[in-house]
Amino acid sequence: MQKIELAAAFEQHRAQLLAVATRALGSRADAEDAVQETWFRLARHADDEIENLGGWLTRVIGRICVDTLRGRTARGESVLADDDGDPIVTEDADGPEDAAIEADAVGLAMLVVLDSLQPTERLAFVLHDVFGVPFAEVGPIVGRSADAAKMLASRARRKVQHPAPHEEHRRSREVVDAFLTAAREGDFDALMRTLDPDVTWHHHTAHGTTVKVGANEVLAVVRNGDPERVEARRVNVNGQPGILAWGPTGRPISLMACTVEGGRIVSATSITDAKRLARMRLPAASRGADRRPAPPASPPRDSA
Repeated sequence: MQKIELAAAFEQHRAQLLAVATRALGSRADAEDAVQETWFRLARHADDEIENLGGWLTRVIGRICVDTLRGRTARGESVLADDDGDPIVTEDADGPEDAAIEADAVGLAMLVVLDSLQPTERLAFVLHDVFGVPFAEVGPIVGRSADAAKMLASRARRKVQHPAPHEEHRRSREVVDAFLTAAREGDFDALMRTLDPDVTWHHHTAHGTTVKVGANEVLAVVRNGDPERVEARRVNVNGQPGILAWGPTGRPISLMACTVEGGRIVSATSITDAKRLARMRLPAASRGADRRPAPPASPPRDSA
């Protein structure tokens, strides 16, 4: 295969590989390094006949993740994510291309628990329970038989005791959708029901970051929104439901990642830094889509 064709084929799998590595390693920077190393290894096999490129790439990046996790364990490093990197944003729909992203519903709380797992337990669990990779394929990746890989994942599952990814993601979607509907219709009572009273809102702008606490802080911003000039819809942000908003020209103006627990949004992180949004790979606005209020974009003005 020509290198140009190989690179194009690899790009079709990049988002999935990055999602796997991000969840396995908990660090965007380390995940990007793992994806880059996967490309280098693929390039060295350019002359080989690879029947299932997606499976081959998953095995390679899985092994790279195991090596990285083992290296961290030896050095006593934490595997918690570094939030300084830009998030991965994709469409959040119900089509087959979104199945892997939908299964990627592992929050920060889960990463804390995963930090206590052995590298092989962690990867077996993430690959099978989060991304649905069969144990027959997981085994060679972690250097074990299929039955042994199943035991590793089972042991990790008992430690994690995490809800089924699809079910958790579905519930989170419903809450985010309810937030958008309430904001679009100006139903502020319904909006408040989607927010935890002590919701924490981190707002990243070109001038720095502010932190607000309380549902009224979010409500005040939504009240000031202009639904006629803004389109907003649900997207995936690092595998979790979030909200992306575009201005009248179709330029992204706000991205919000949501953390849902107990049927309410307990924390949100919004980005309105125009330069940062411009450099990110973001879905495009929909022509003729419903105009909805944007997610919280700026702190409410102080009362006079």
